[in-house]
Amino acid sequence: MMQNVHLDPETDEDDLYSGYNDYSPIYIEELENDAAFQQAVRTSHGRRPPITAKIPSTAVTRPIATGYGSKTSLASSIGRPVIGAIQDGVTRPMTAVRAAGFTKAGLRGSAFDPLGQSRGPAPPLEVKKKDSPEEKIKQLEKEVNELVEESCIANSCGDLKLALEKAKDAGRKERVLVRQREQATTPENINLDLSYSVLFNLAGQYSVNEMYAEALNTYQVIVKNKMFSNAGILKVNMGNIYLKQINYSKAIKFYRMALDQVPSVNKQMRIKIMQNIGVTFIQAGQYSDAINSYEHIMSMAPNLKAGYNLTICYFAVGDREKMKKAFQKLIAVPLEIDEDKYISPSDDPHTNLVTESIKNDHLRQMECERKAMAEKYIMTSAKLIAPVIETSFAAGYDWCVEVVKASQYVELADDLEMKKAVTYLKQRDYNQGVKIFKMLEKKDSRVKSTAATNLSALYYMGKDFAHASSYADIAVNSDRYNPAALTNKGNTVFANGDYEKAAEFYKEALRNDSSCTEALYNIGLTYEKLNRLDEALDCFLKLHAILRNSAEVLYQIANIYELKENLSQAIERLRQVVSVVPTDPQVLAKLGELYDREGDKSQAFQYYCESYRYFPCNIEVVEWLGAYYIDTQFWEKAIQYFERASLIQPTQVKWQLIVASCFRRSGNYQKALDTYKDTHRKFPESVECLRFLVRLCTNLGLKDAQEYARKLKRLEKMKEIREQHIKSGRDGSGGSRGKREGSASSDSDQNCSASSKGERLSAKLRTLPGTNEPYESSSNNEIDASYVDPLGPQIERPKTAAKKRIEEDDFADEELGDDLLPE
Repeated sequence: MMQNVHLDPETDEDDLYSGYNDYSPIYIEELENDAAFQQAVRTSHGRRPPITAKIPSTAVTRPIATGYGSKTSLASSIGRPVIGAIQDGVTRPMTAVRAAGFTKAGLRGSAFDPLGQSRGPAPPLEVKKKDSPEEKIKQLEKEVNELVEESCIANSCGDLKLALEKAKDAGRKERVLVRQREQATTPENINLDLSYSVLFNLAGQYSVNEMYAEALNTYQVIVKNKMFSNAGILKVNMGNIYLKQINYSKAIKFYRMALDQVPSVNKQMRIKIMQNIGVTFIQAGQYSDAINSYEHIMSMAPNLKAGYNLTICYFAVGDREKMKKAFQKLIAVPLEIDEDKYISPSDDPHTNLVTESIKNDHLRQMECERKAMAEKYIMTSAKLIAPVIETSFAAGYDWCVEVVKASQYVELADDLEMKKAVTYLKQRDYNQGVKIFKMLEKKDSRVKSTAATNLSALYYMGKDFAHASSYADIAVNSDRYNPAALTNKGNTVFANGDYEKAAEFYKEALRNDSSCTEALYNIGLTYEKLNRLDEALDCFLKLHAILRNSAEVLYQIANIYELKENLSQAIERLRQVVSVVPTDPQVLAKLGELYDREGDKSQAFQYYCESYRYFPCNIEVVEWLGAYYIDTQFWEKAIQYFERASLIQPTQVKWQLIVASCFRRSGNYQKALDTYKDTHRKFPESVECLRFLVRLCTNLGLKDAQEYARKLKRLEKMKEIREQHIKSGRDGSGGSRGKREGSASSDSDQNCSASSKGERLSAKLRTLPGTNEPYESSSNNEIDASYVDPLGPQIERPKTAAKKRIEEDDFADEELGDDLLPE
């Protein structure tokens, strides 16, 4: 038996549990033969029969030998030593079996059931009644909360109408909920927070839907309820509503009431309410009261908006010294932005990674927006007060520049200098503006590029393309990513006719800044010059998607469609232009021209009349309208337009001759004769005027006919002699060289057409109209041979669609015909 007992080594005297994990295979055989153990294993809940001495071959006591000596100890039914036995006076500790539910009762025959499974399953939970008042109240409260949430979500999505409907539904259900709570429980159990949120949301939705009366009533319900704590602050919202209604006195009253409700420890809220009071005073025109509010704010908690508004108030009252002080206070407002934290101080990879991660986070974006807002306020204030704080705007800008240089906004000093130069340009003092730009050209790259860009634009507008190109090069070299500089460079190349190269500069500008609309517009013009109409149309359509109401872009689209001979689309685009700028006479005239080409005379007449109404000095419009009335034989209407044309072009004889012709066509021969005589006094060398005078005086039987006939013969003879001299001189000088000969013959054909004219005149004389027009018939052959009959058939000439030919005009003479007929 002792060979199955393991002795502890002497080195493990301090380990009380050594050797307990060692066992002999004989134990396993004994467990297999132990009927009590096997019975315990087979039972479902681990029950085992009580230990008795009747079980054979189990109660065998064996001596246990330990490192402390051989001692007799208690043994279990299978011969294993009992845990916690006393060996050599040392009591072994018990194992933690009580926590598992083991008690001594198990030794006395009780079953081991730590989970209480022998007691059977737990009774089922009681089903709550859905019809109970408590359940109904909880369900209704849940529905109210959901409606409030849906209302807020709809408001954030921009669906204000749905948000208001949800808020109203929440209000109705909340009232039902209050009544049910009052019936079921005591009034103290009413959920005040839910009632407050429902009313507050309803008032807000009324306000955003511009239902101000309902919103004010709802706010009054909240404010007057003593059970709502801190509800007085909502008077700020009521003041905002009165401000929207332009009821400044009530707005200030409620702002001040809300200010009294806010404790002094809440400084930020008090400052915001005082800012509202200042804004209300400014809109009411009470600048002195607004100054008091903003001065208090700047003394307690300075901020950018208050400083900017204070500067505006002092500008409104015209106090120069206070304007300067307010500007200095605005400059002194701390930005509270630490730029050093975005610069890595070492080469530590972890530090660099952290720095890169925060360079464009939300906090950094907020700081950039705050800085941009501060710069905008400072630049606007300086631009506002600079012309009035000193004797001249230049001195005022100089003072502002000195103040800015001594502040934390040093980089704005150059921008103020730029503003000063632009102000010089607006006052048409170009020399001073150019001088400042040239001075700024010597600054750093950013300012240098901007100054050179402005200089390039100035020289370009002055048609000095050489200097414009050189300064554009300087701007591009200083900042290759400046889209304005690239656009100006493209403009100078465009002016020199190199359209392909200009397109490259415009494309580079667009690559650097896709929102550069100038470059996109110019590249469209470049493609139009290159006759790449489809690409030009794509550019202008893209630009139209960006600038929806740009009249220039719409006009260019219409022009492209016209070049592509798509007149319907061109008319549609021009009508859009008219909807944007309804008083542009050129666009109206162009629209009338397109309708005339389409053959729609009524629409063309309407738009030409509109163009004439806005700009009655366009000779082409005046000529078209006069020709339209001649075509429709409204001679009196045509007279007023051609009289306007004679005032616009007083050196042109044709307008007065047409006026006289209209008088004669209408049957007013005396007025026609007076007009011809007046025209002859103004233009004594007009052969056509003398011809009409001879014919009209002859038909009327006046004695002046012979005198006008003599003048006509003398003038025609002088004219022929002059033409012969010119022709002979050209023939003598141009006979040696073929090129000059061709040129001389061309000039001769243009200026000396006596022979061809005679042939045309004789042809027209053979086709005189009948005697039904008495003033046309004449038996004086000498007179008939010396003039062209005004009502004879005319030679058809090509004409454009923009203007109408005056049919059956008085002036069929070939030499003057091209001037008299609208082209």
